[in-house]
Amino acid sequence: MKVVAASNKHGGVYDPNGLNIYECRKSLLESDDRDWGQGAAITNQELLELDVDILAPAALENVLTAENASNVKARMIFELANGPTTNEADEILRDKGVILVPDILANAGGVCVSYFEWLQNRHAEEWDDVTVNNRLRTKMKYATEKVMARHLKLNIPMRTATYVLALKRIADATECLGNKYYFQT
Repeated sequence: MKVVAASNKHGGVYDPNGLNIYECRKSLLESDDRDWGQGAAITNQELLELDVDILAPAALENVLTAENASNVKARMIFELANGPTTNEADEILRDKGVILVPDILANAGGVCVSYFEWLQNRHAEEWDDVTVNNRLRTKMKYATEKVMARHLKLNIPMRTATYVLALKRIADATECLGNKYYFQT
């Protein structure tokens, strides 16, 4: 896969032949995050509307809205930021046939690794990178399979499937563990 565009708060860069992300990062560090060192300058809005296979909004909430969703040409969206797509945009994108992997699943890896750090601290353990990556892969594969199963079985959007699955887990835990207030007299 090649990265053809990237942006930050100062604007973006685009090269249909692909960007060297290491060189971009180096140029940004040397220029107070203003010079990408390659490609053509584009606005953040133009980036969202590029004809690409995958779009990954990764920083801000509400960047995909009812005003711009119809202009999105990406066939898949991976929400790497928290809440980058408004409900209205989600519906427009779904009607266009865009596959949207919701933030609650797409950016869960960082939360999982934070949990792994907590576990290591609690057990006075230190896992190597291979162990962390293998455990993360297992957790993410499991979560993805569960969400996809709900999505396909119930014929609902993936975002809704993540919420259905979360509510089911809460209900199962409540049923299993009980509700302490129920037992109080």
